[in-house]
Amino acid sequence: METERPSPRYSSIDAWEPSEILDAMIEGQFAAVAAVRAARPAMEAAALAVVRRLAHGGRIVYVGAGTSGRLAVQDGAELTPTFSWPQERLLLLMAGGDDALLKAVEGAEDETERGAELMRRHAIGEADVVIAVAASGTTPFTLACLREAARHGALTIGVANNRDAPLLAEAEHEIFLDTGSEAIAGSTRMKAGTAQRVALLMLSSLVMILQGRVYEGLMVDVQASNKKLARRSERILARLTGRESAEIGAALRRAGGSVKLAYLLLEGHGLGEARAALEGSRGHLRRAVEALAGAPAEGPKKSGVTEAHRPEF
Repeated sequence: METERPSPRYSSIDAWEPSEILDAMIEGQFAAVAAVRAARPAMEAAALAVVRRLAHGGRIVYVGAGTSGRLAVQDGAELTPTFSWPQERLLLLMAGGDDALLKAVEGAEDETERGAELMRRHAIGEADVVIAVAASGTTPFTLACLREAARHGALTIGVANNRDAPLLAEAEHEIFLDTGSEAIAGSTRMKAGTAQRVALLMLSSLVMILQGRVYEGLMVDVQASNKKLARRSERILARLTGRESAEIGAALRRAGGSVKLAYLLLEGHGLGEARAALEGSRGHLRRAVEALAGAPAEGPKKSGVTEAHRPEF
């Protein structure tokens, strides 16, 4: 197993100078991001499949154990405040339960029946998407979750750092992150963990963008649950419309805090008309704008990123 195999390169790392150790670890972090870039086609295919499946009202379910589980939970926990993803359509399932987020729960990752039972208890089915994460790709709890979810027709996505791992082989969509050996053999919170974190945030962000929860590069589905986010909502609307603070505040109050709805109000549409457009587009703001303008829906636009702007790894 590549993630467990010691690398001869690091065999004397404990005798190196501190600067040399840090340089080696920094290099490893860049390698982790490069591994994610290599998985881009797989992530794109998975994201498109997720969007299609979620159109039927299903849930996003993250499952994992240990470091992988914590990273999965971290990604999922941000979907509601950032994109207003409904809390009732999100499940974050960690081997060992919530206690395992703060400390190791010995033996939890080996609880095969517990994983399968959680899928049954939450009635995971055909409308749902299960994202299972494990560096080894062999973690019993995580594999059991994926297998039981697949048995009930859920879309399954496996994220792992070892080629030909069962988690990848059995998932409908596999995302292989080829990070190789760690500077500290077997410590997958290092390169493997970084690659998982980046891959998960890219996957979930792409899904949310494709659902229209981002508009003009702005977080238009943000939930203003605190003063900072309330100010962000106002800044977003100011950037989109150029209107004054008082006008923006009034629109947000009429819209019940919804940035999308407030934007359409500020563009001169009535409350009922704006709500109907958003409902008709399933919350996709750009499509709602085009529908209200009577414009045909456009295909995907080219990004402004050129080869000259792409980072090298």
